[in-house]
Amino acid sequence: MFQRTEIVPQAGLSRRSRGISLIELIVFIGIIAVGIGGILGVMNYTTRASADPLAQKQALAIAEAYLEEVLAMPFTYCDPDDANAGTAQSTAAVNPVDPTRCATNLEAIGAENMGGLETRGNATRPYDNVNDYNSLAADAPASVDGTAIGGLGAYNVSVVVATANLVGSSGTVNASDANGRPQSLRVTVTVTGPGTTVVLDGYRTRYAPNALP
Repeated sequence: MFQRTEIVPQAGLSRRSRGISLIELIVFIGIIAVGIGGILGVMNYTTRASADPLAQKQALAIAEAYLEEVLAMPFTYCDPDDANAGTAQSTAAVNPVDPTRCATNLEAIGAENMGGLETRGNATRPYDNVNDYNSLAADAPASVDGTAIGGLGAYNVSVVVATANLVGSSGTVNASDANGRPQSLRVTVTVTGPGTTVVLDGYRTRYAPNALP
């Protein structure tokens, strides 16, 4: 005869077969919620910060354009509109009858007034020297003729031109010459925009004092 054997589940196996409790489920949901919240927070920060490089690159492009414009200007003994600008040999006192001296206007920091104050973009009296840009009013970016550039109203650009010693391996160019006139300049362009500020410096020496526009 055969004998029937009955298998009785162990107590431990019986408890495991019942699944998870309500408390365990609540704890699990809480942990998942905290984890998802952290991930969403990182994604939100990344999304907001992703616009910053664009604004910085735009500000940098504006600053580079203005600095290039300023440094490309003449740096002469006389204002380029002066009658003797092409023949002057020094920054000695003006003398209208001596072609080796400026006739009326020695070049200085800031815009000159020669029949009208020089301004950037002025059709008749535009900036014509590096020094002139120290008089540029801080404003939104504009083209060389003074026309505002569309889409850049959130940016502001300012320029400072100041005398500065230029020290190099072969010697030093003094900020001013023997007559106290600027011969080495530092040009600082500052552009502010949405959440960003860019500052660029450039140097210019008076290496071609009779080079006119």
